[in-house]
Amino acid sequence: MSILDRILRREKVAKVKAPPRTAKQTIIEYAKAIGTALVIALILRQFLFQAFRIPTGSMLETLQIGDFLFVNKFLYGAKTPDRIRIGRTTLVDGLPVLKLPAIRAPRQGDIIVFEYPRDRNLDYIKRCVAVAGDTVAVRDGVLYVNGEVYESNFGDRDGDHSCVPTWTDPESCPPPRVKKDQASYVRNPRNRDWPWEGTNLPDPYVVPAGTIFMMGDNRFNSMDSRYWGPLDTDLIKGKALFIYWSWDGDRHLPRFSRLGDVIR
Repeated sequence: MSILDRILRREKVAKVKAPPRTAKQTIIEYAKAIGTALVIALILRQFLFQAFRIPTGSMLETLQIGDFLFVNKFLYGAKTPDRIRIGRTTLVDGLPVLKLPAIRAPRQGDIIVFEYPRDRNLDYIKRCVAVAGDTVAVRDGVLYVNGEVYESNFGDRDGDHSCVPTWTDPESCPPPRVKKDQASYVRNPRNRDWPWEGTNLPDPYVVPAGTIFMMGDNRFNSMDSRYWGPLDTDLIKGKALFIYWSWDGDRHLPRFSRLGDVIR
């Protein structure tokens, strides 16, 4: 018998002796594969990139309602979760947090996704207009940073700035629903941490350490730091990168021209 015949005979015997996989073994193998994929997806989502959808017009014209975008989670230093939640229900809070080193700190002009300070189960997206140590003032929608004008309003200043609710949440449009001639401010003495309530911030305000000042590009339809104060940097999730999909809800058509747009 030749060497080749012996090798072929051994392989044939091995195949005959190999027991067939049971249904249980097949299920376990599939479960391992799916579990591994889920773990990898969770790690990517937590530390590298996460997808978000734009539900309102507070960032017009930069971001349209129905834009889907990716957010860079590692630029400012990704971290492990500090709580466990399902939907908007927090199951466990106060978990120890491990934060990775940041590549750089937030800068003026960065568009950032963060946890809304008054309800951390909500994600907001706004532009960082000032960082710690900067002096901020807002008069009639015109933003002044360190005494100089920094873009008055990216949206249509004299247009209709009424918010467009999402189809799943008719009350998703928070105040202010105002136009240019309705912009105003009032002092709120009950809130010592942030005494202002309004679209303007007439008195110069110095942004405290560990915070940044956030505003929507559509200044006359944005619930931002003028209403709830400077943003604690611990609430930052990441920097908006690019649009991977965009859906025009009015025309029920995709906006192909926006796909791949880098967010600035």
